[in-house]
Amino acid sequence: MKKIAFTASLIGMIIITGCQNTASENELFEDGGNTVNVKNENGIENGKDNNSSDFGYVRHVKSNLAEDEDYNKVPGIDHEKVANAISSLIIQLPNIQDVATLVTDEEVLIAYQTDSKNRNDTADQVKKTAISVVPRYYHVYLSDNPEMIKQIEGYSGLDPNNRDIDQIINKTIKEMLKSPQGRQLNKGENANGEGYGETNENLDQDMKDNYEQTRYK
Repeated sequence: MKKIAFTASLIGMIIITGCQNTASENELFEDGGNTVNVKNENGIENGKDNNSSDFGYVRHVKSNLAEDEDYNKVPGIDHEKVANAISSLIIQLPNIQDVATLVTDEEVLIAYQTDSKNRNDTADQVKKTAISVVPRYYHVYLSDNPEMIKQIEGYSGLDPNNRDIDQIINKTIKEMLKSPQGRQLNKGENANGEGYGETNENLDQDMKDNYEQTRYK
């Protein structure tokens, strides 16, 4: 019954959307002509009210993009905000007392303290929580050794331009792999989100290609 109700609602939304598309689109555009903000039922434009429970919606139309300076800026990831989001979610998981998260350009390193009797299940929860926050190309590495918290904390002031940063991070990851990493994500990826047989596998610098992982049993 729920599937039927959902399908009916979806069809209704499609019909309503089709009707709305017949209206003048010029009424929806800002002065720049590129971004559309749809008003909610209270007449307040999305993105301009302070209700964090509202959905976020932005539509871009390819029009005069070359003249818009905002489109010449490549979107980036705020590593600290992402790390904060991940740690905030993980600390709410059962049996987690302390957690530290380091986010680089392509890895997430998470060290945490737990009193869980099932370390692998806890690692799986921690990993899946982190993966739900970052872009899919990120790899996630875990350690339930509390001593690793201080170690990754020491990297908080570094950036990708620091000398030997790759070697430093890889050495730390190798140590973290001695802890449980949770279950394999799927048939094509290991527990850390590293893919097998990818198109550019020969260029891939995954840990699985460089080191023999010491798996927790």
